[in-house]
Amino acid sequence: MHLSIDGATAATARHRRGRLIESAALTLGCAALLGLLLALAESHWGPLARLDRDWVDSLHDYARDHTAWTASMQMVSDLGGPTVTRALLGVTAVWLWAIGARILAGWAAAQILLGWLANWGGKALVGRARPHFVDPVSSATGAAFPSGHAMASAITAAALVILVWPHANRAGRAVACTIAALAVLTIGWTRIALGVHWPSDVLAGWLTAGLVVGGVTVAVELWRPRALSRDVRRVDWRTRPRVQRVLASGAGAGTRRESGSAATPDSQ
Repeated sequence: MHLSIDGATAATARHRRGRLIESAALTLGCAALLGLLLALAESHWGPLARLDRDWVDSLHDYARDHTAWTASMQMVSDLGGPTVTRALLGVTAVWLWAIGARILAGWAAAQILLGWLANWGGKALVGRARPHFVDPVSSATGAAFPSGHAMASAITAAALVILVWPHANRAGRAVACTIAALAVLTIGWTRIALGVHWPSDVLAGWLTAGLVVGGVTVAVELWRPRALSRDVRRVDWRTRPRVQRVLASGAGAGTRRESGSAATPDSQ
C-alpha cells in the first residue's frame, strides 16, 4: 500500500511538472512571437504590410460582390463574438464552482478577466487603425491590434479542450481539438473577410490567447501546487456516475426493446 501511494504521488508530481513546463513554454513562446509581430507591424515591415493589405483587399472585393457570403460571415462573427465566448467560459466557471472545483473555476474566470484586460490594453497601447474602405461591408469600433474576437474565441476553445482532455479517450480528444481549431480559425477568418481586421491582428489575438492561457496556468500551478489536478479528479468524480447512468439507461432501453420485439408474436 505504501509503495502504491508513493508511486501515485510520484506520478502526480511528474504530471504537474510536465504541465508546468508545457505552460511555461507556451507562455514564453507566445510572448516572444507576439513581441516580434508587434515590432514588425509597428515598423511597417514591407512583406507583412503587403500580406495584410492584399488579403484584406481581395476578400473585401469578394464580400462586396457576394452578399450571401458576407451575411454568413457576419452571422458567424456575431455568434463567435467576445460576449458569447466569454459567457460560455463564464457559465463553465460557475458550474465548476458549483460542483466544488473552485481552483479550476478561478482558473477559468481569470482567463476571462485577463483576456479582456489584454485586449483592452493591447488596443490602447498599439492604437493600430483598422482597414478602411469607401464601401465597407461591415464595421467595428476601436483599434485593430489585437483582434478581440480571435483572442476570446481562442481562450475559450483552449480552456474547454483542457477541461475535456483528462476525461476523454483518444478519439474524444481528437474530436474536441478538431472542433475547437475549426471554430477558432473560422471566427478569425470572418474578421478578415468582413474587412474589420488585418490578418496580423487575428494572429496577434491567437498569440495573446496562448499567452493568457499559459500564463494563468503557470500562476495557478505555482500558487497552489497540485490543486488543478485535484479539481480535475473532482470533476471526474462528479460527472462519471451521471455519464455511466446515461449509458446504462441507454443500454437498458435497447435491451428492453430487443426483448419486447422477440416476445411479440408474428401477426402475419
